[in-house]
Amino acid sequence: MAKAKVAKRPTRDEFELEELGNQLVEAKNEDSEIVLTVWGWEEQVRGRIVNMDSRTKLVHVEGEQQLTKVPFMDIMKVEYPRD
Repeated sequence: MAKAKVAKRPTRDEFELEELGNQLVEAKNEDSEIVLTVWGWEEQVRGRIVNMDSRTKLVHVEGEQQLTKVPFMDIMKVEYPRD
C-alpha cells in the first residue's frame, strides 16, 4: 500500500527559528498566556509555557486543566491572545 501524501513541514532558516525561540523564552519568563499555531494540528494551543525541554525539544504548554507537549520544530507562530 502506498502512503498517503503528507505535506512536508515548511523549512525555516536559522534566523526564523532563533526569533521563534526568543519569543517562547520571553513568554515563559513573563509568564504570559500565548497561542501557538502548530504545523499539522487542527486547533491552536493556548496556555502558559511551564517548561522548555532542550533534550526532547518539546515545549510544555499548560492550558485549561491540561498539559500539551508541542515539538519546537512544529511551532509555526507565537501570538498573544487579544481577549
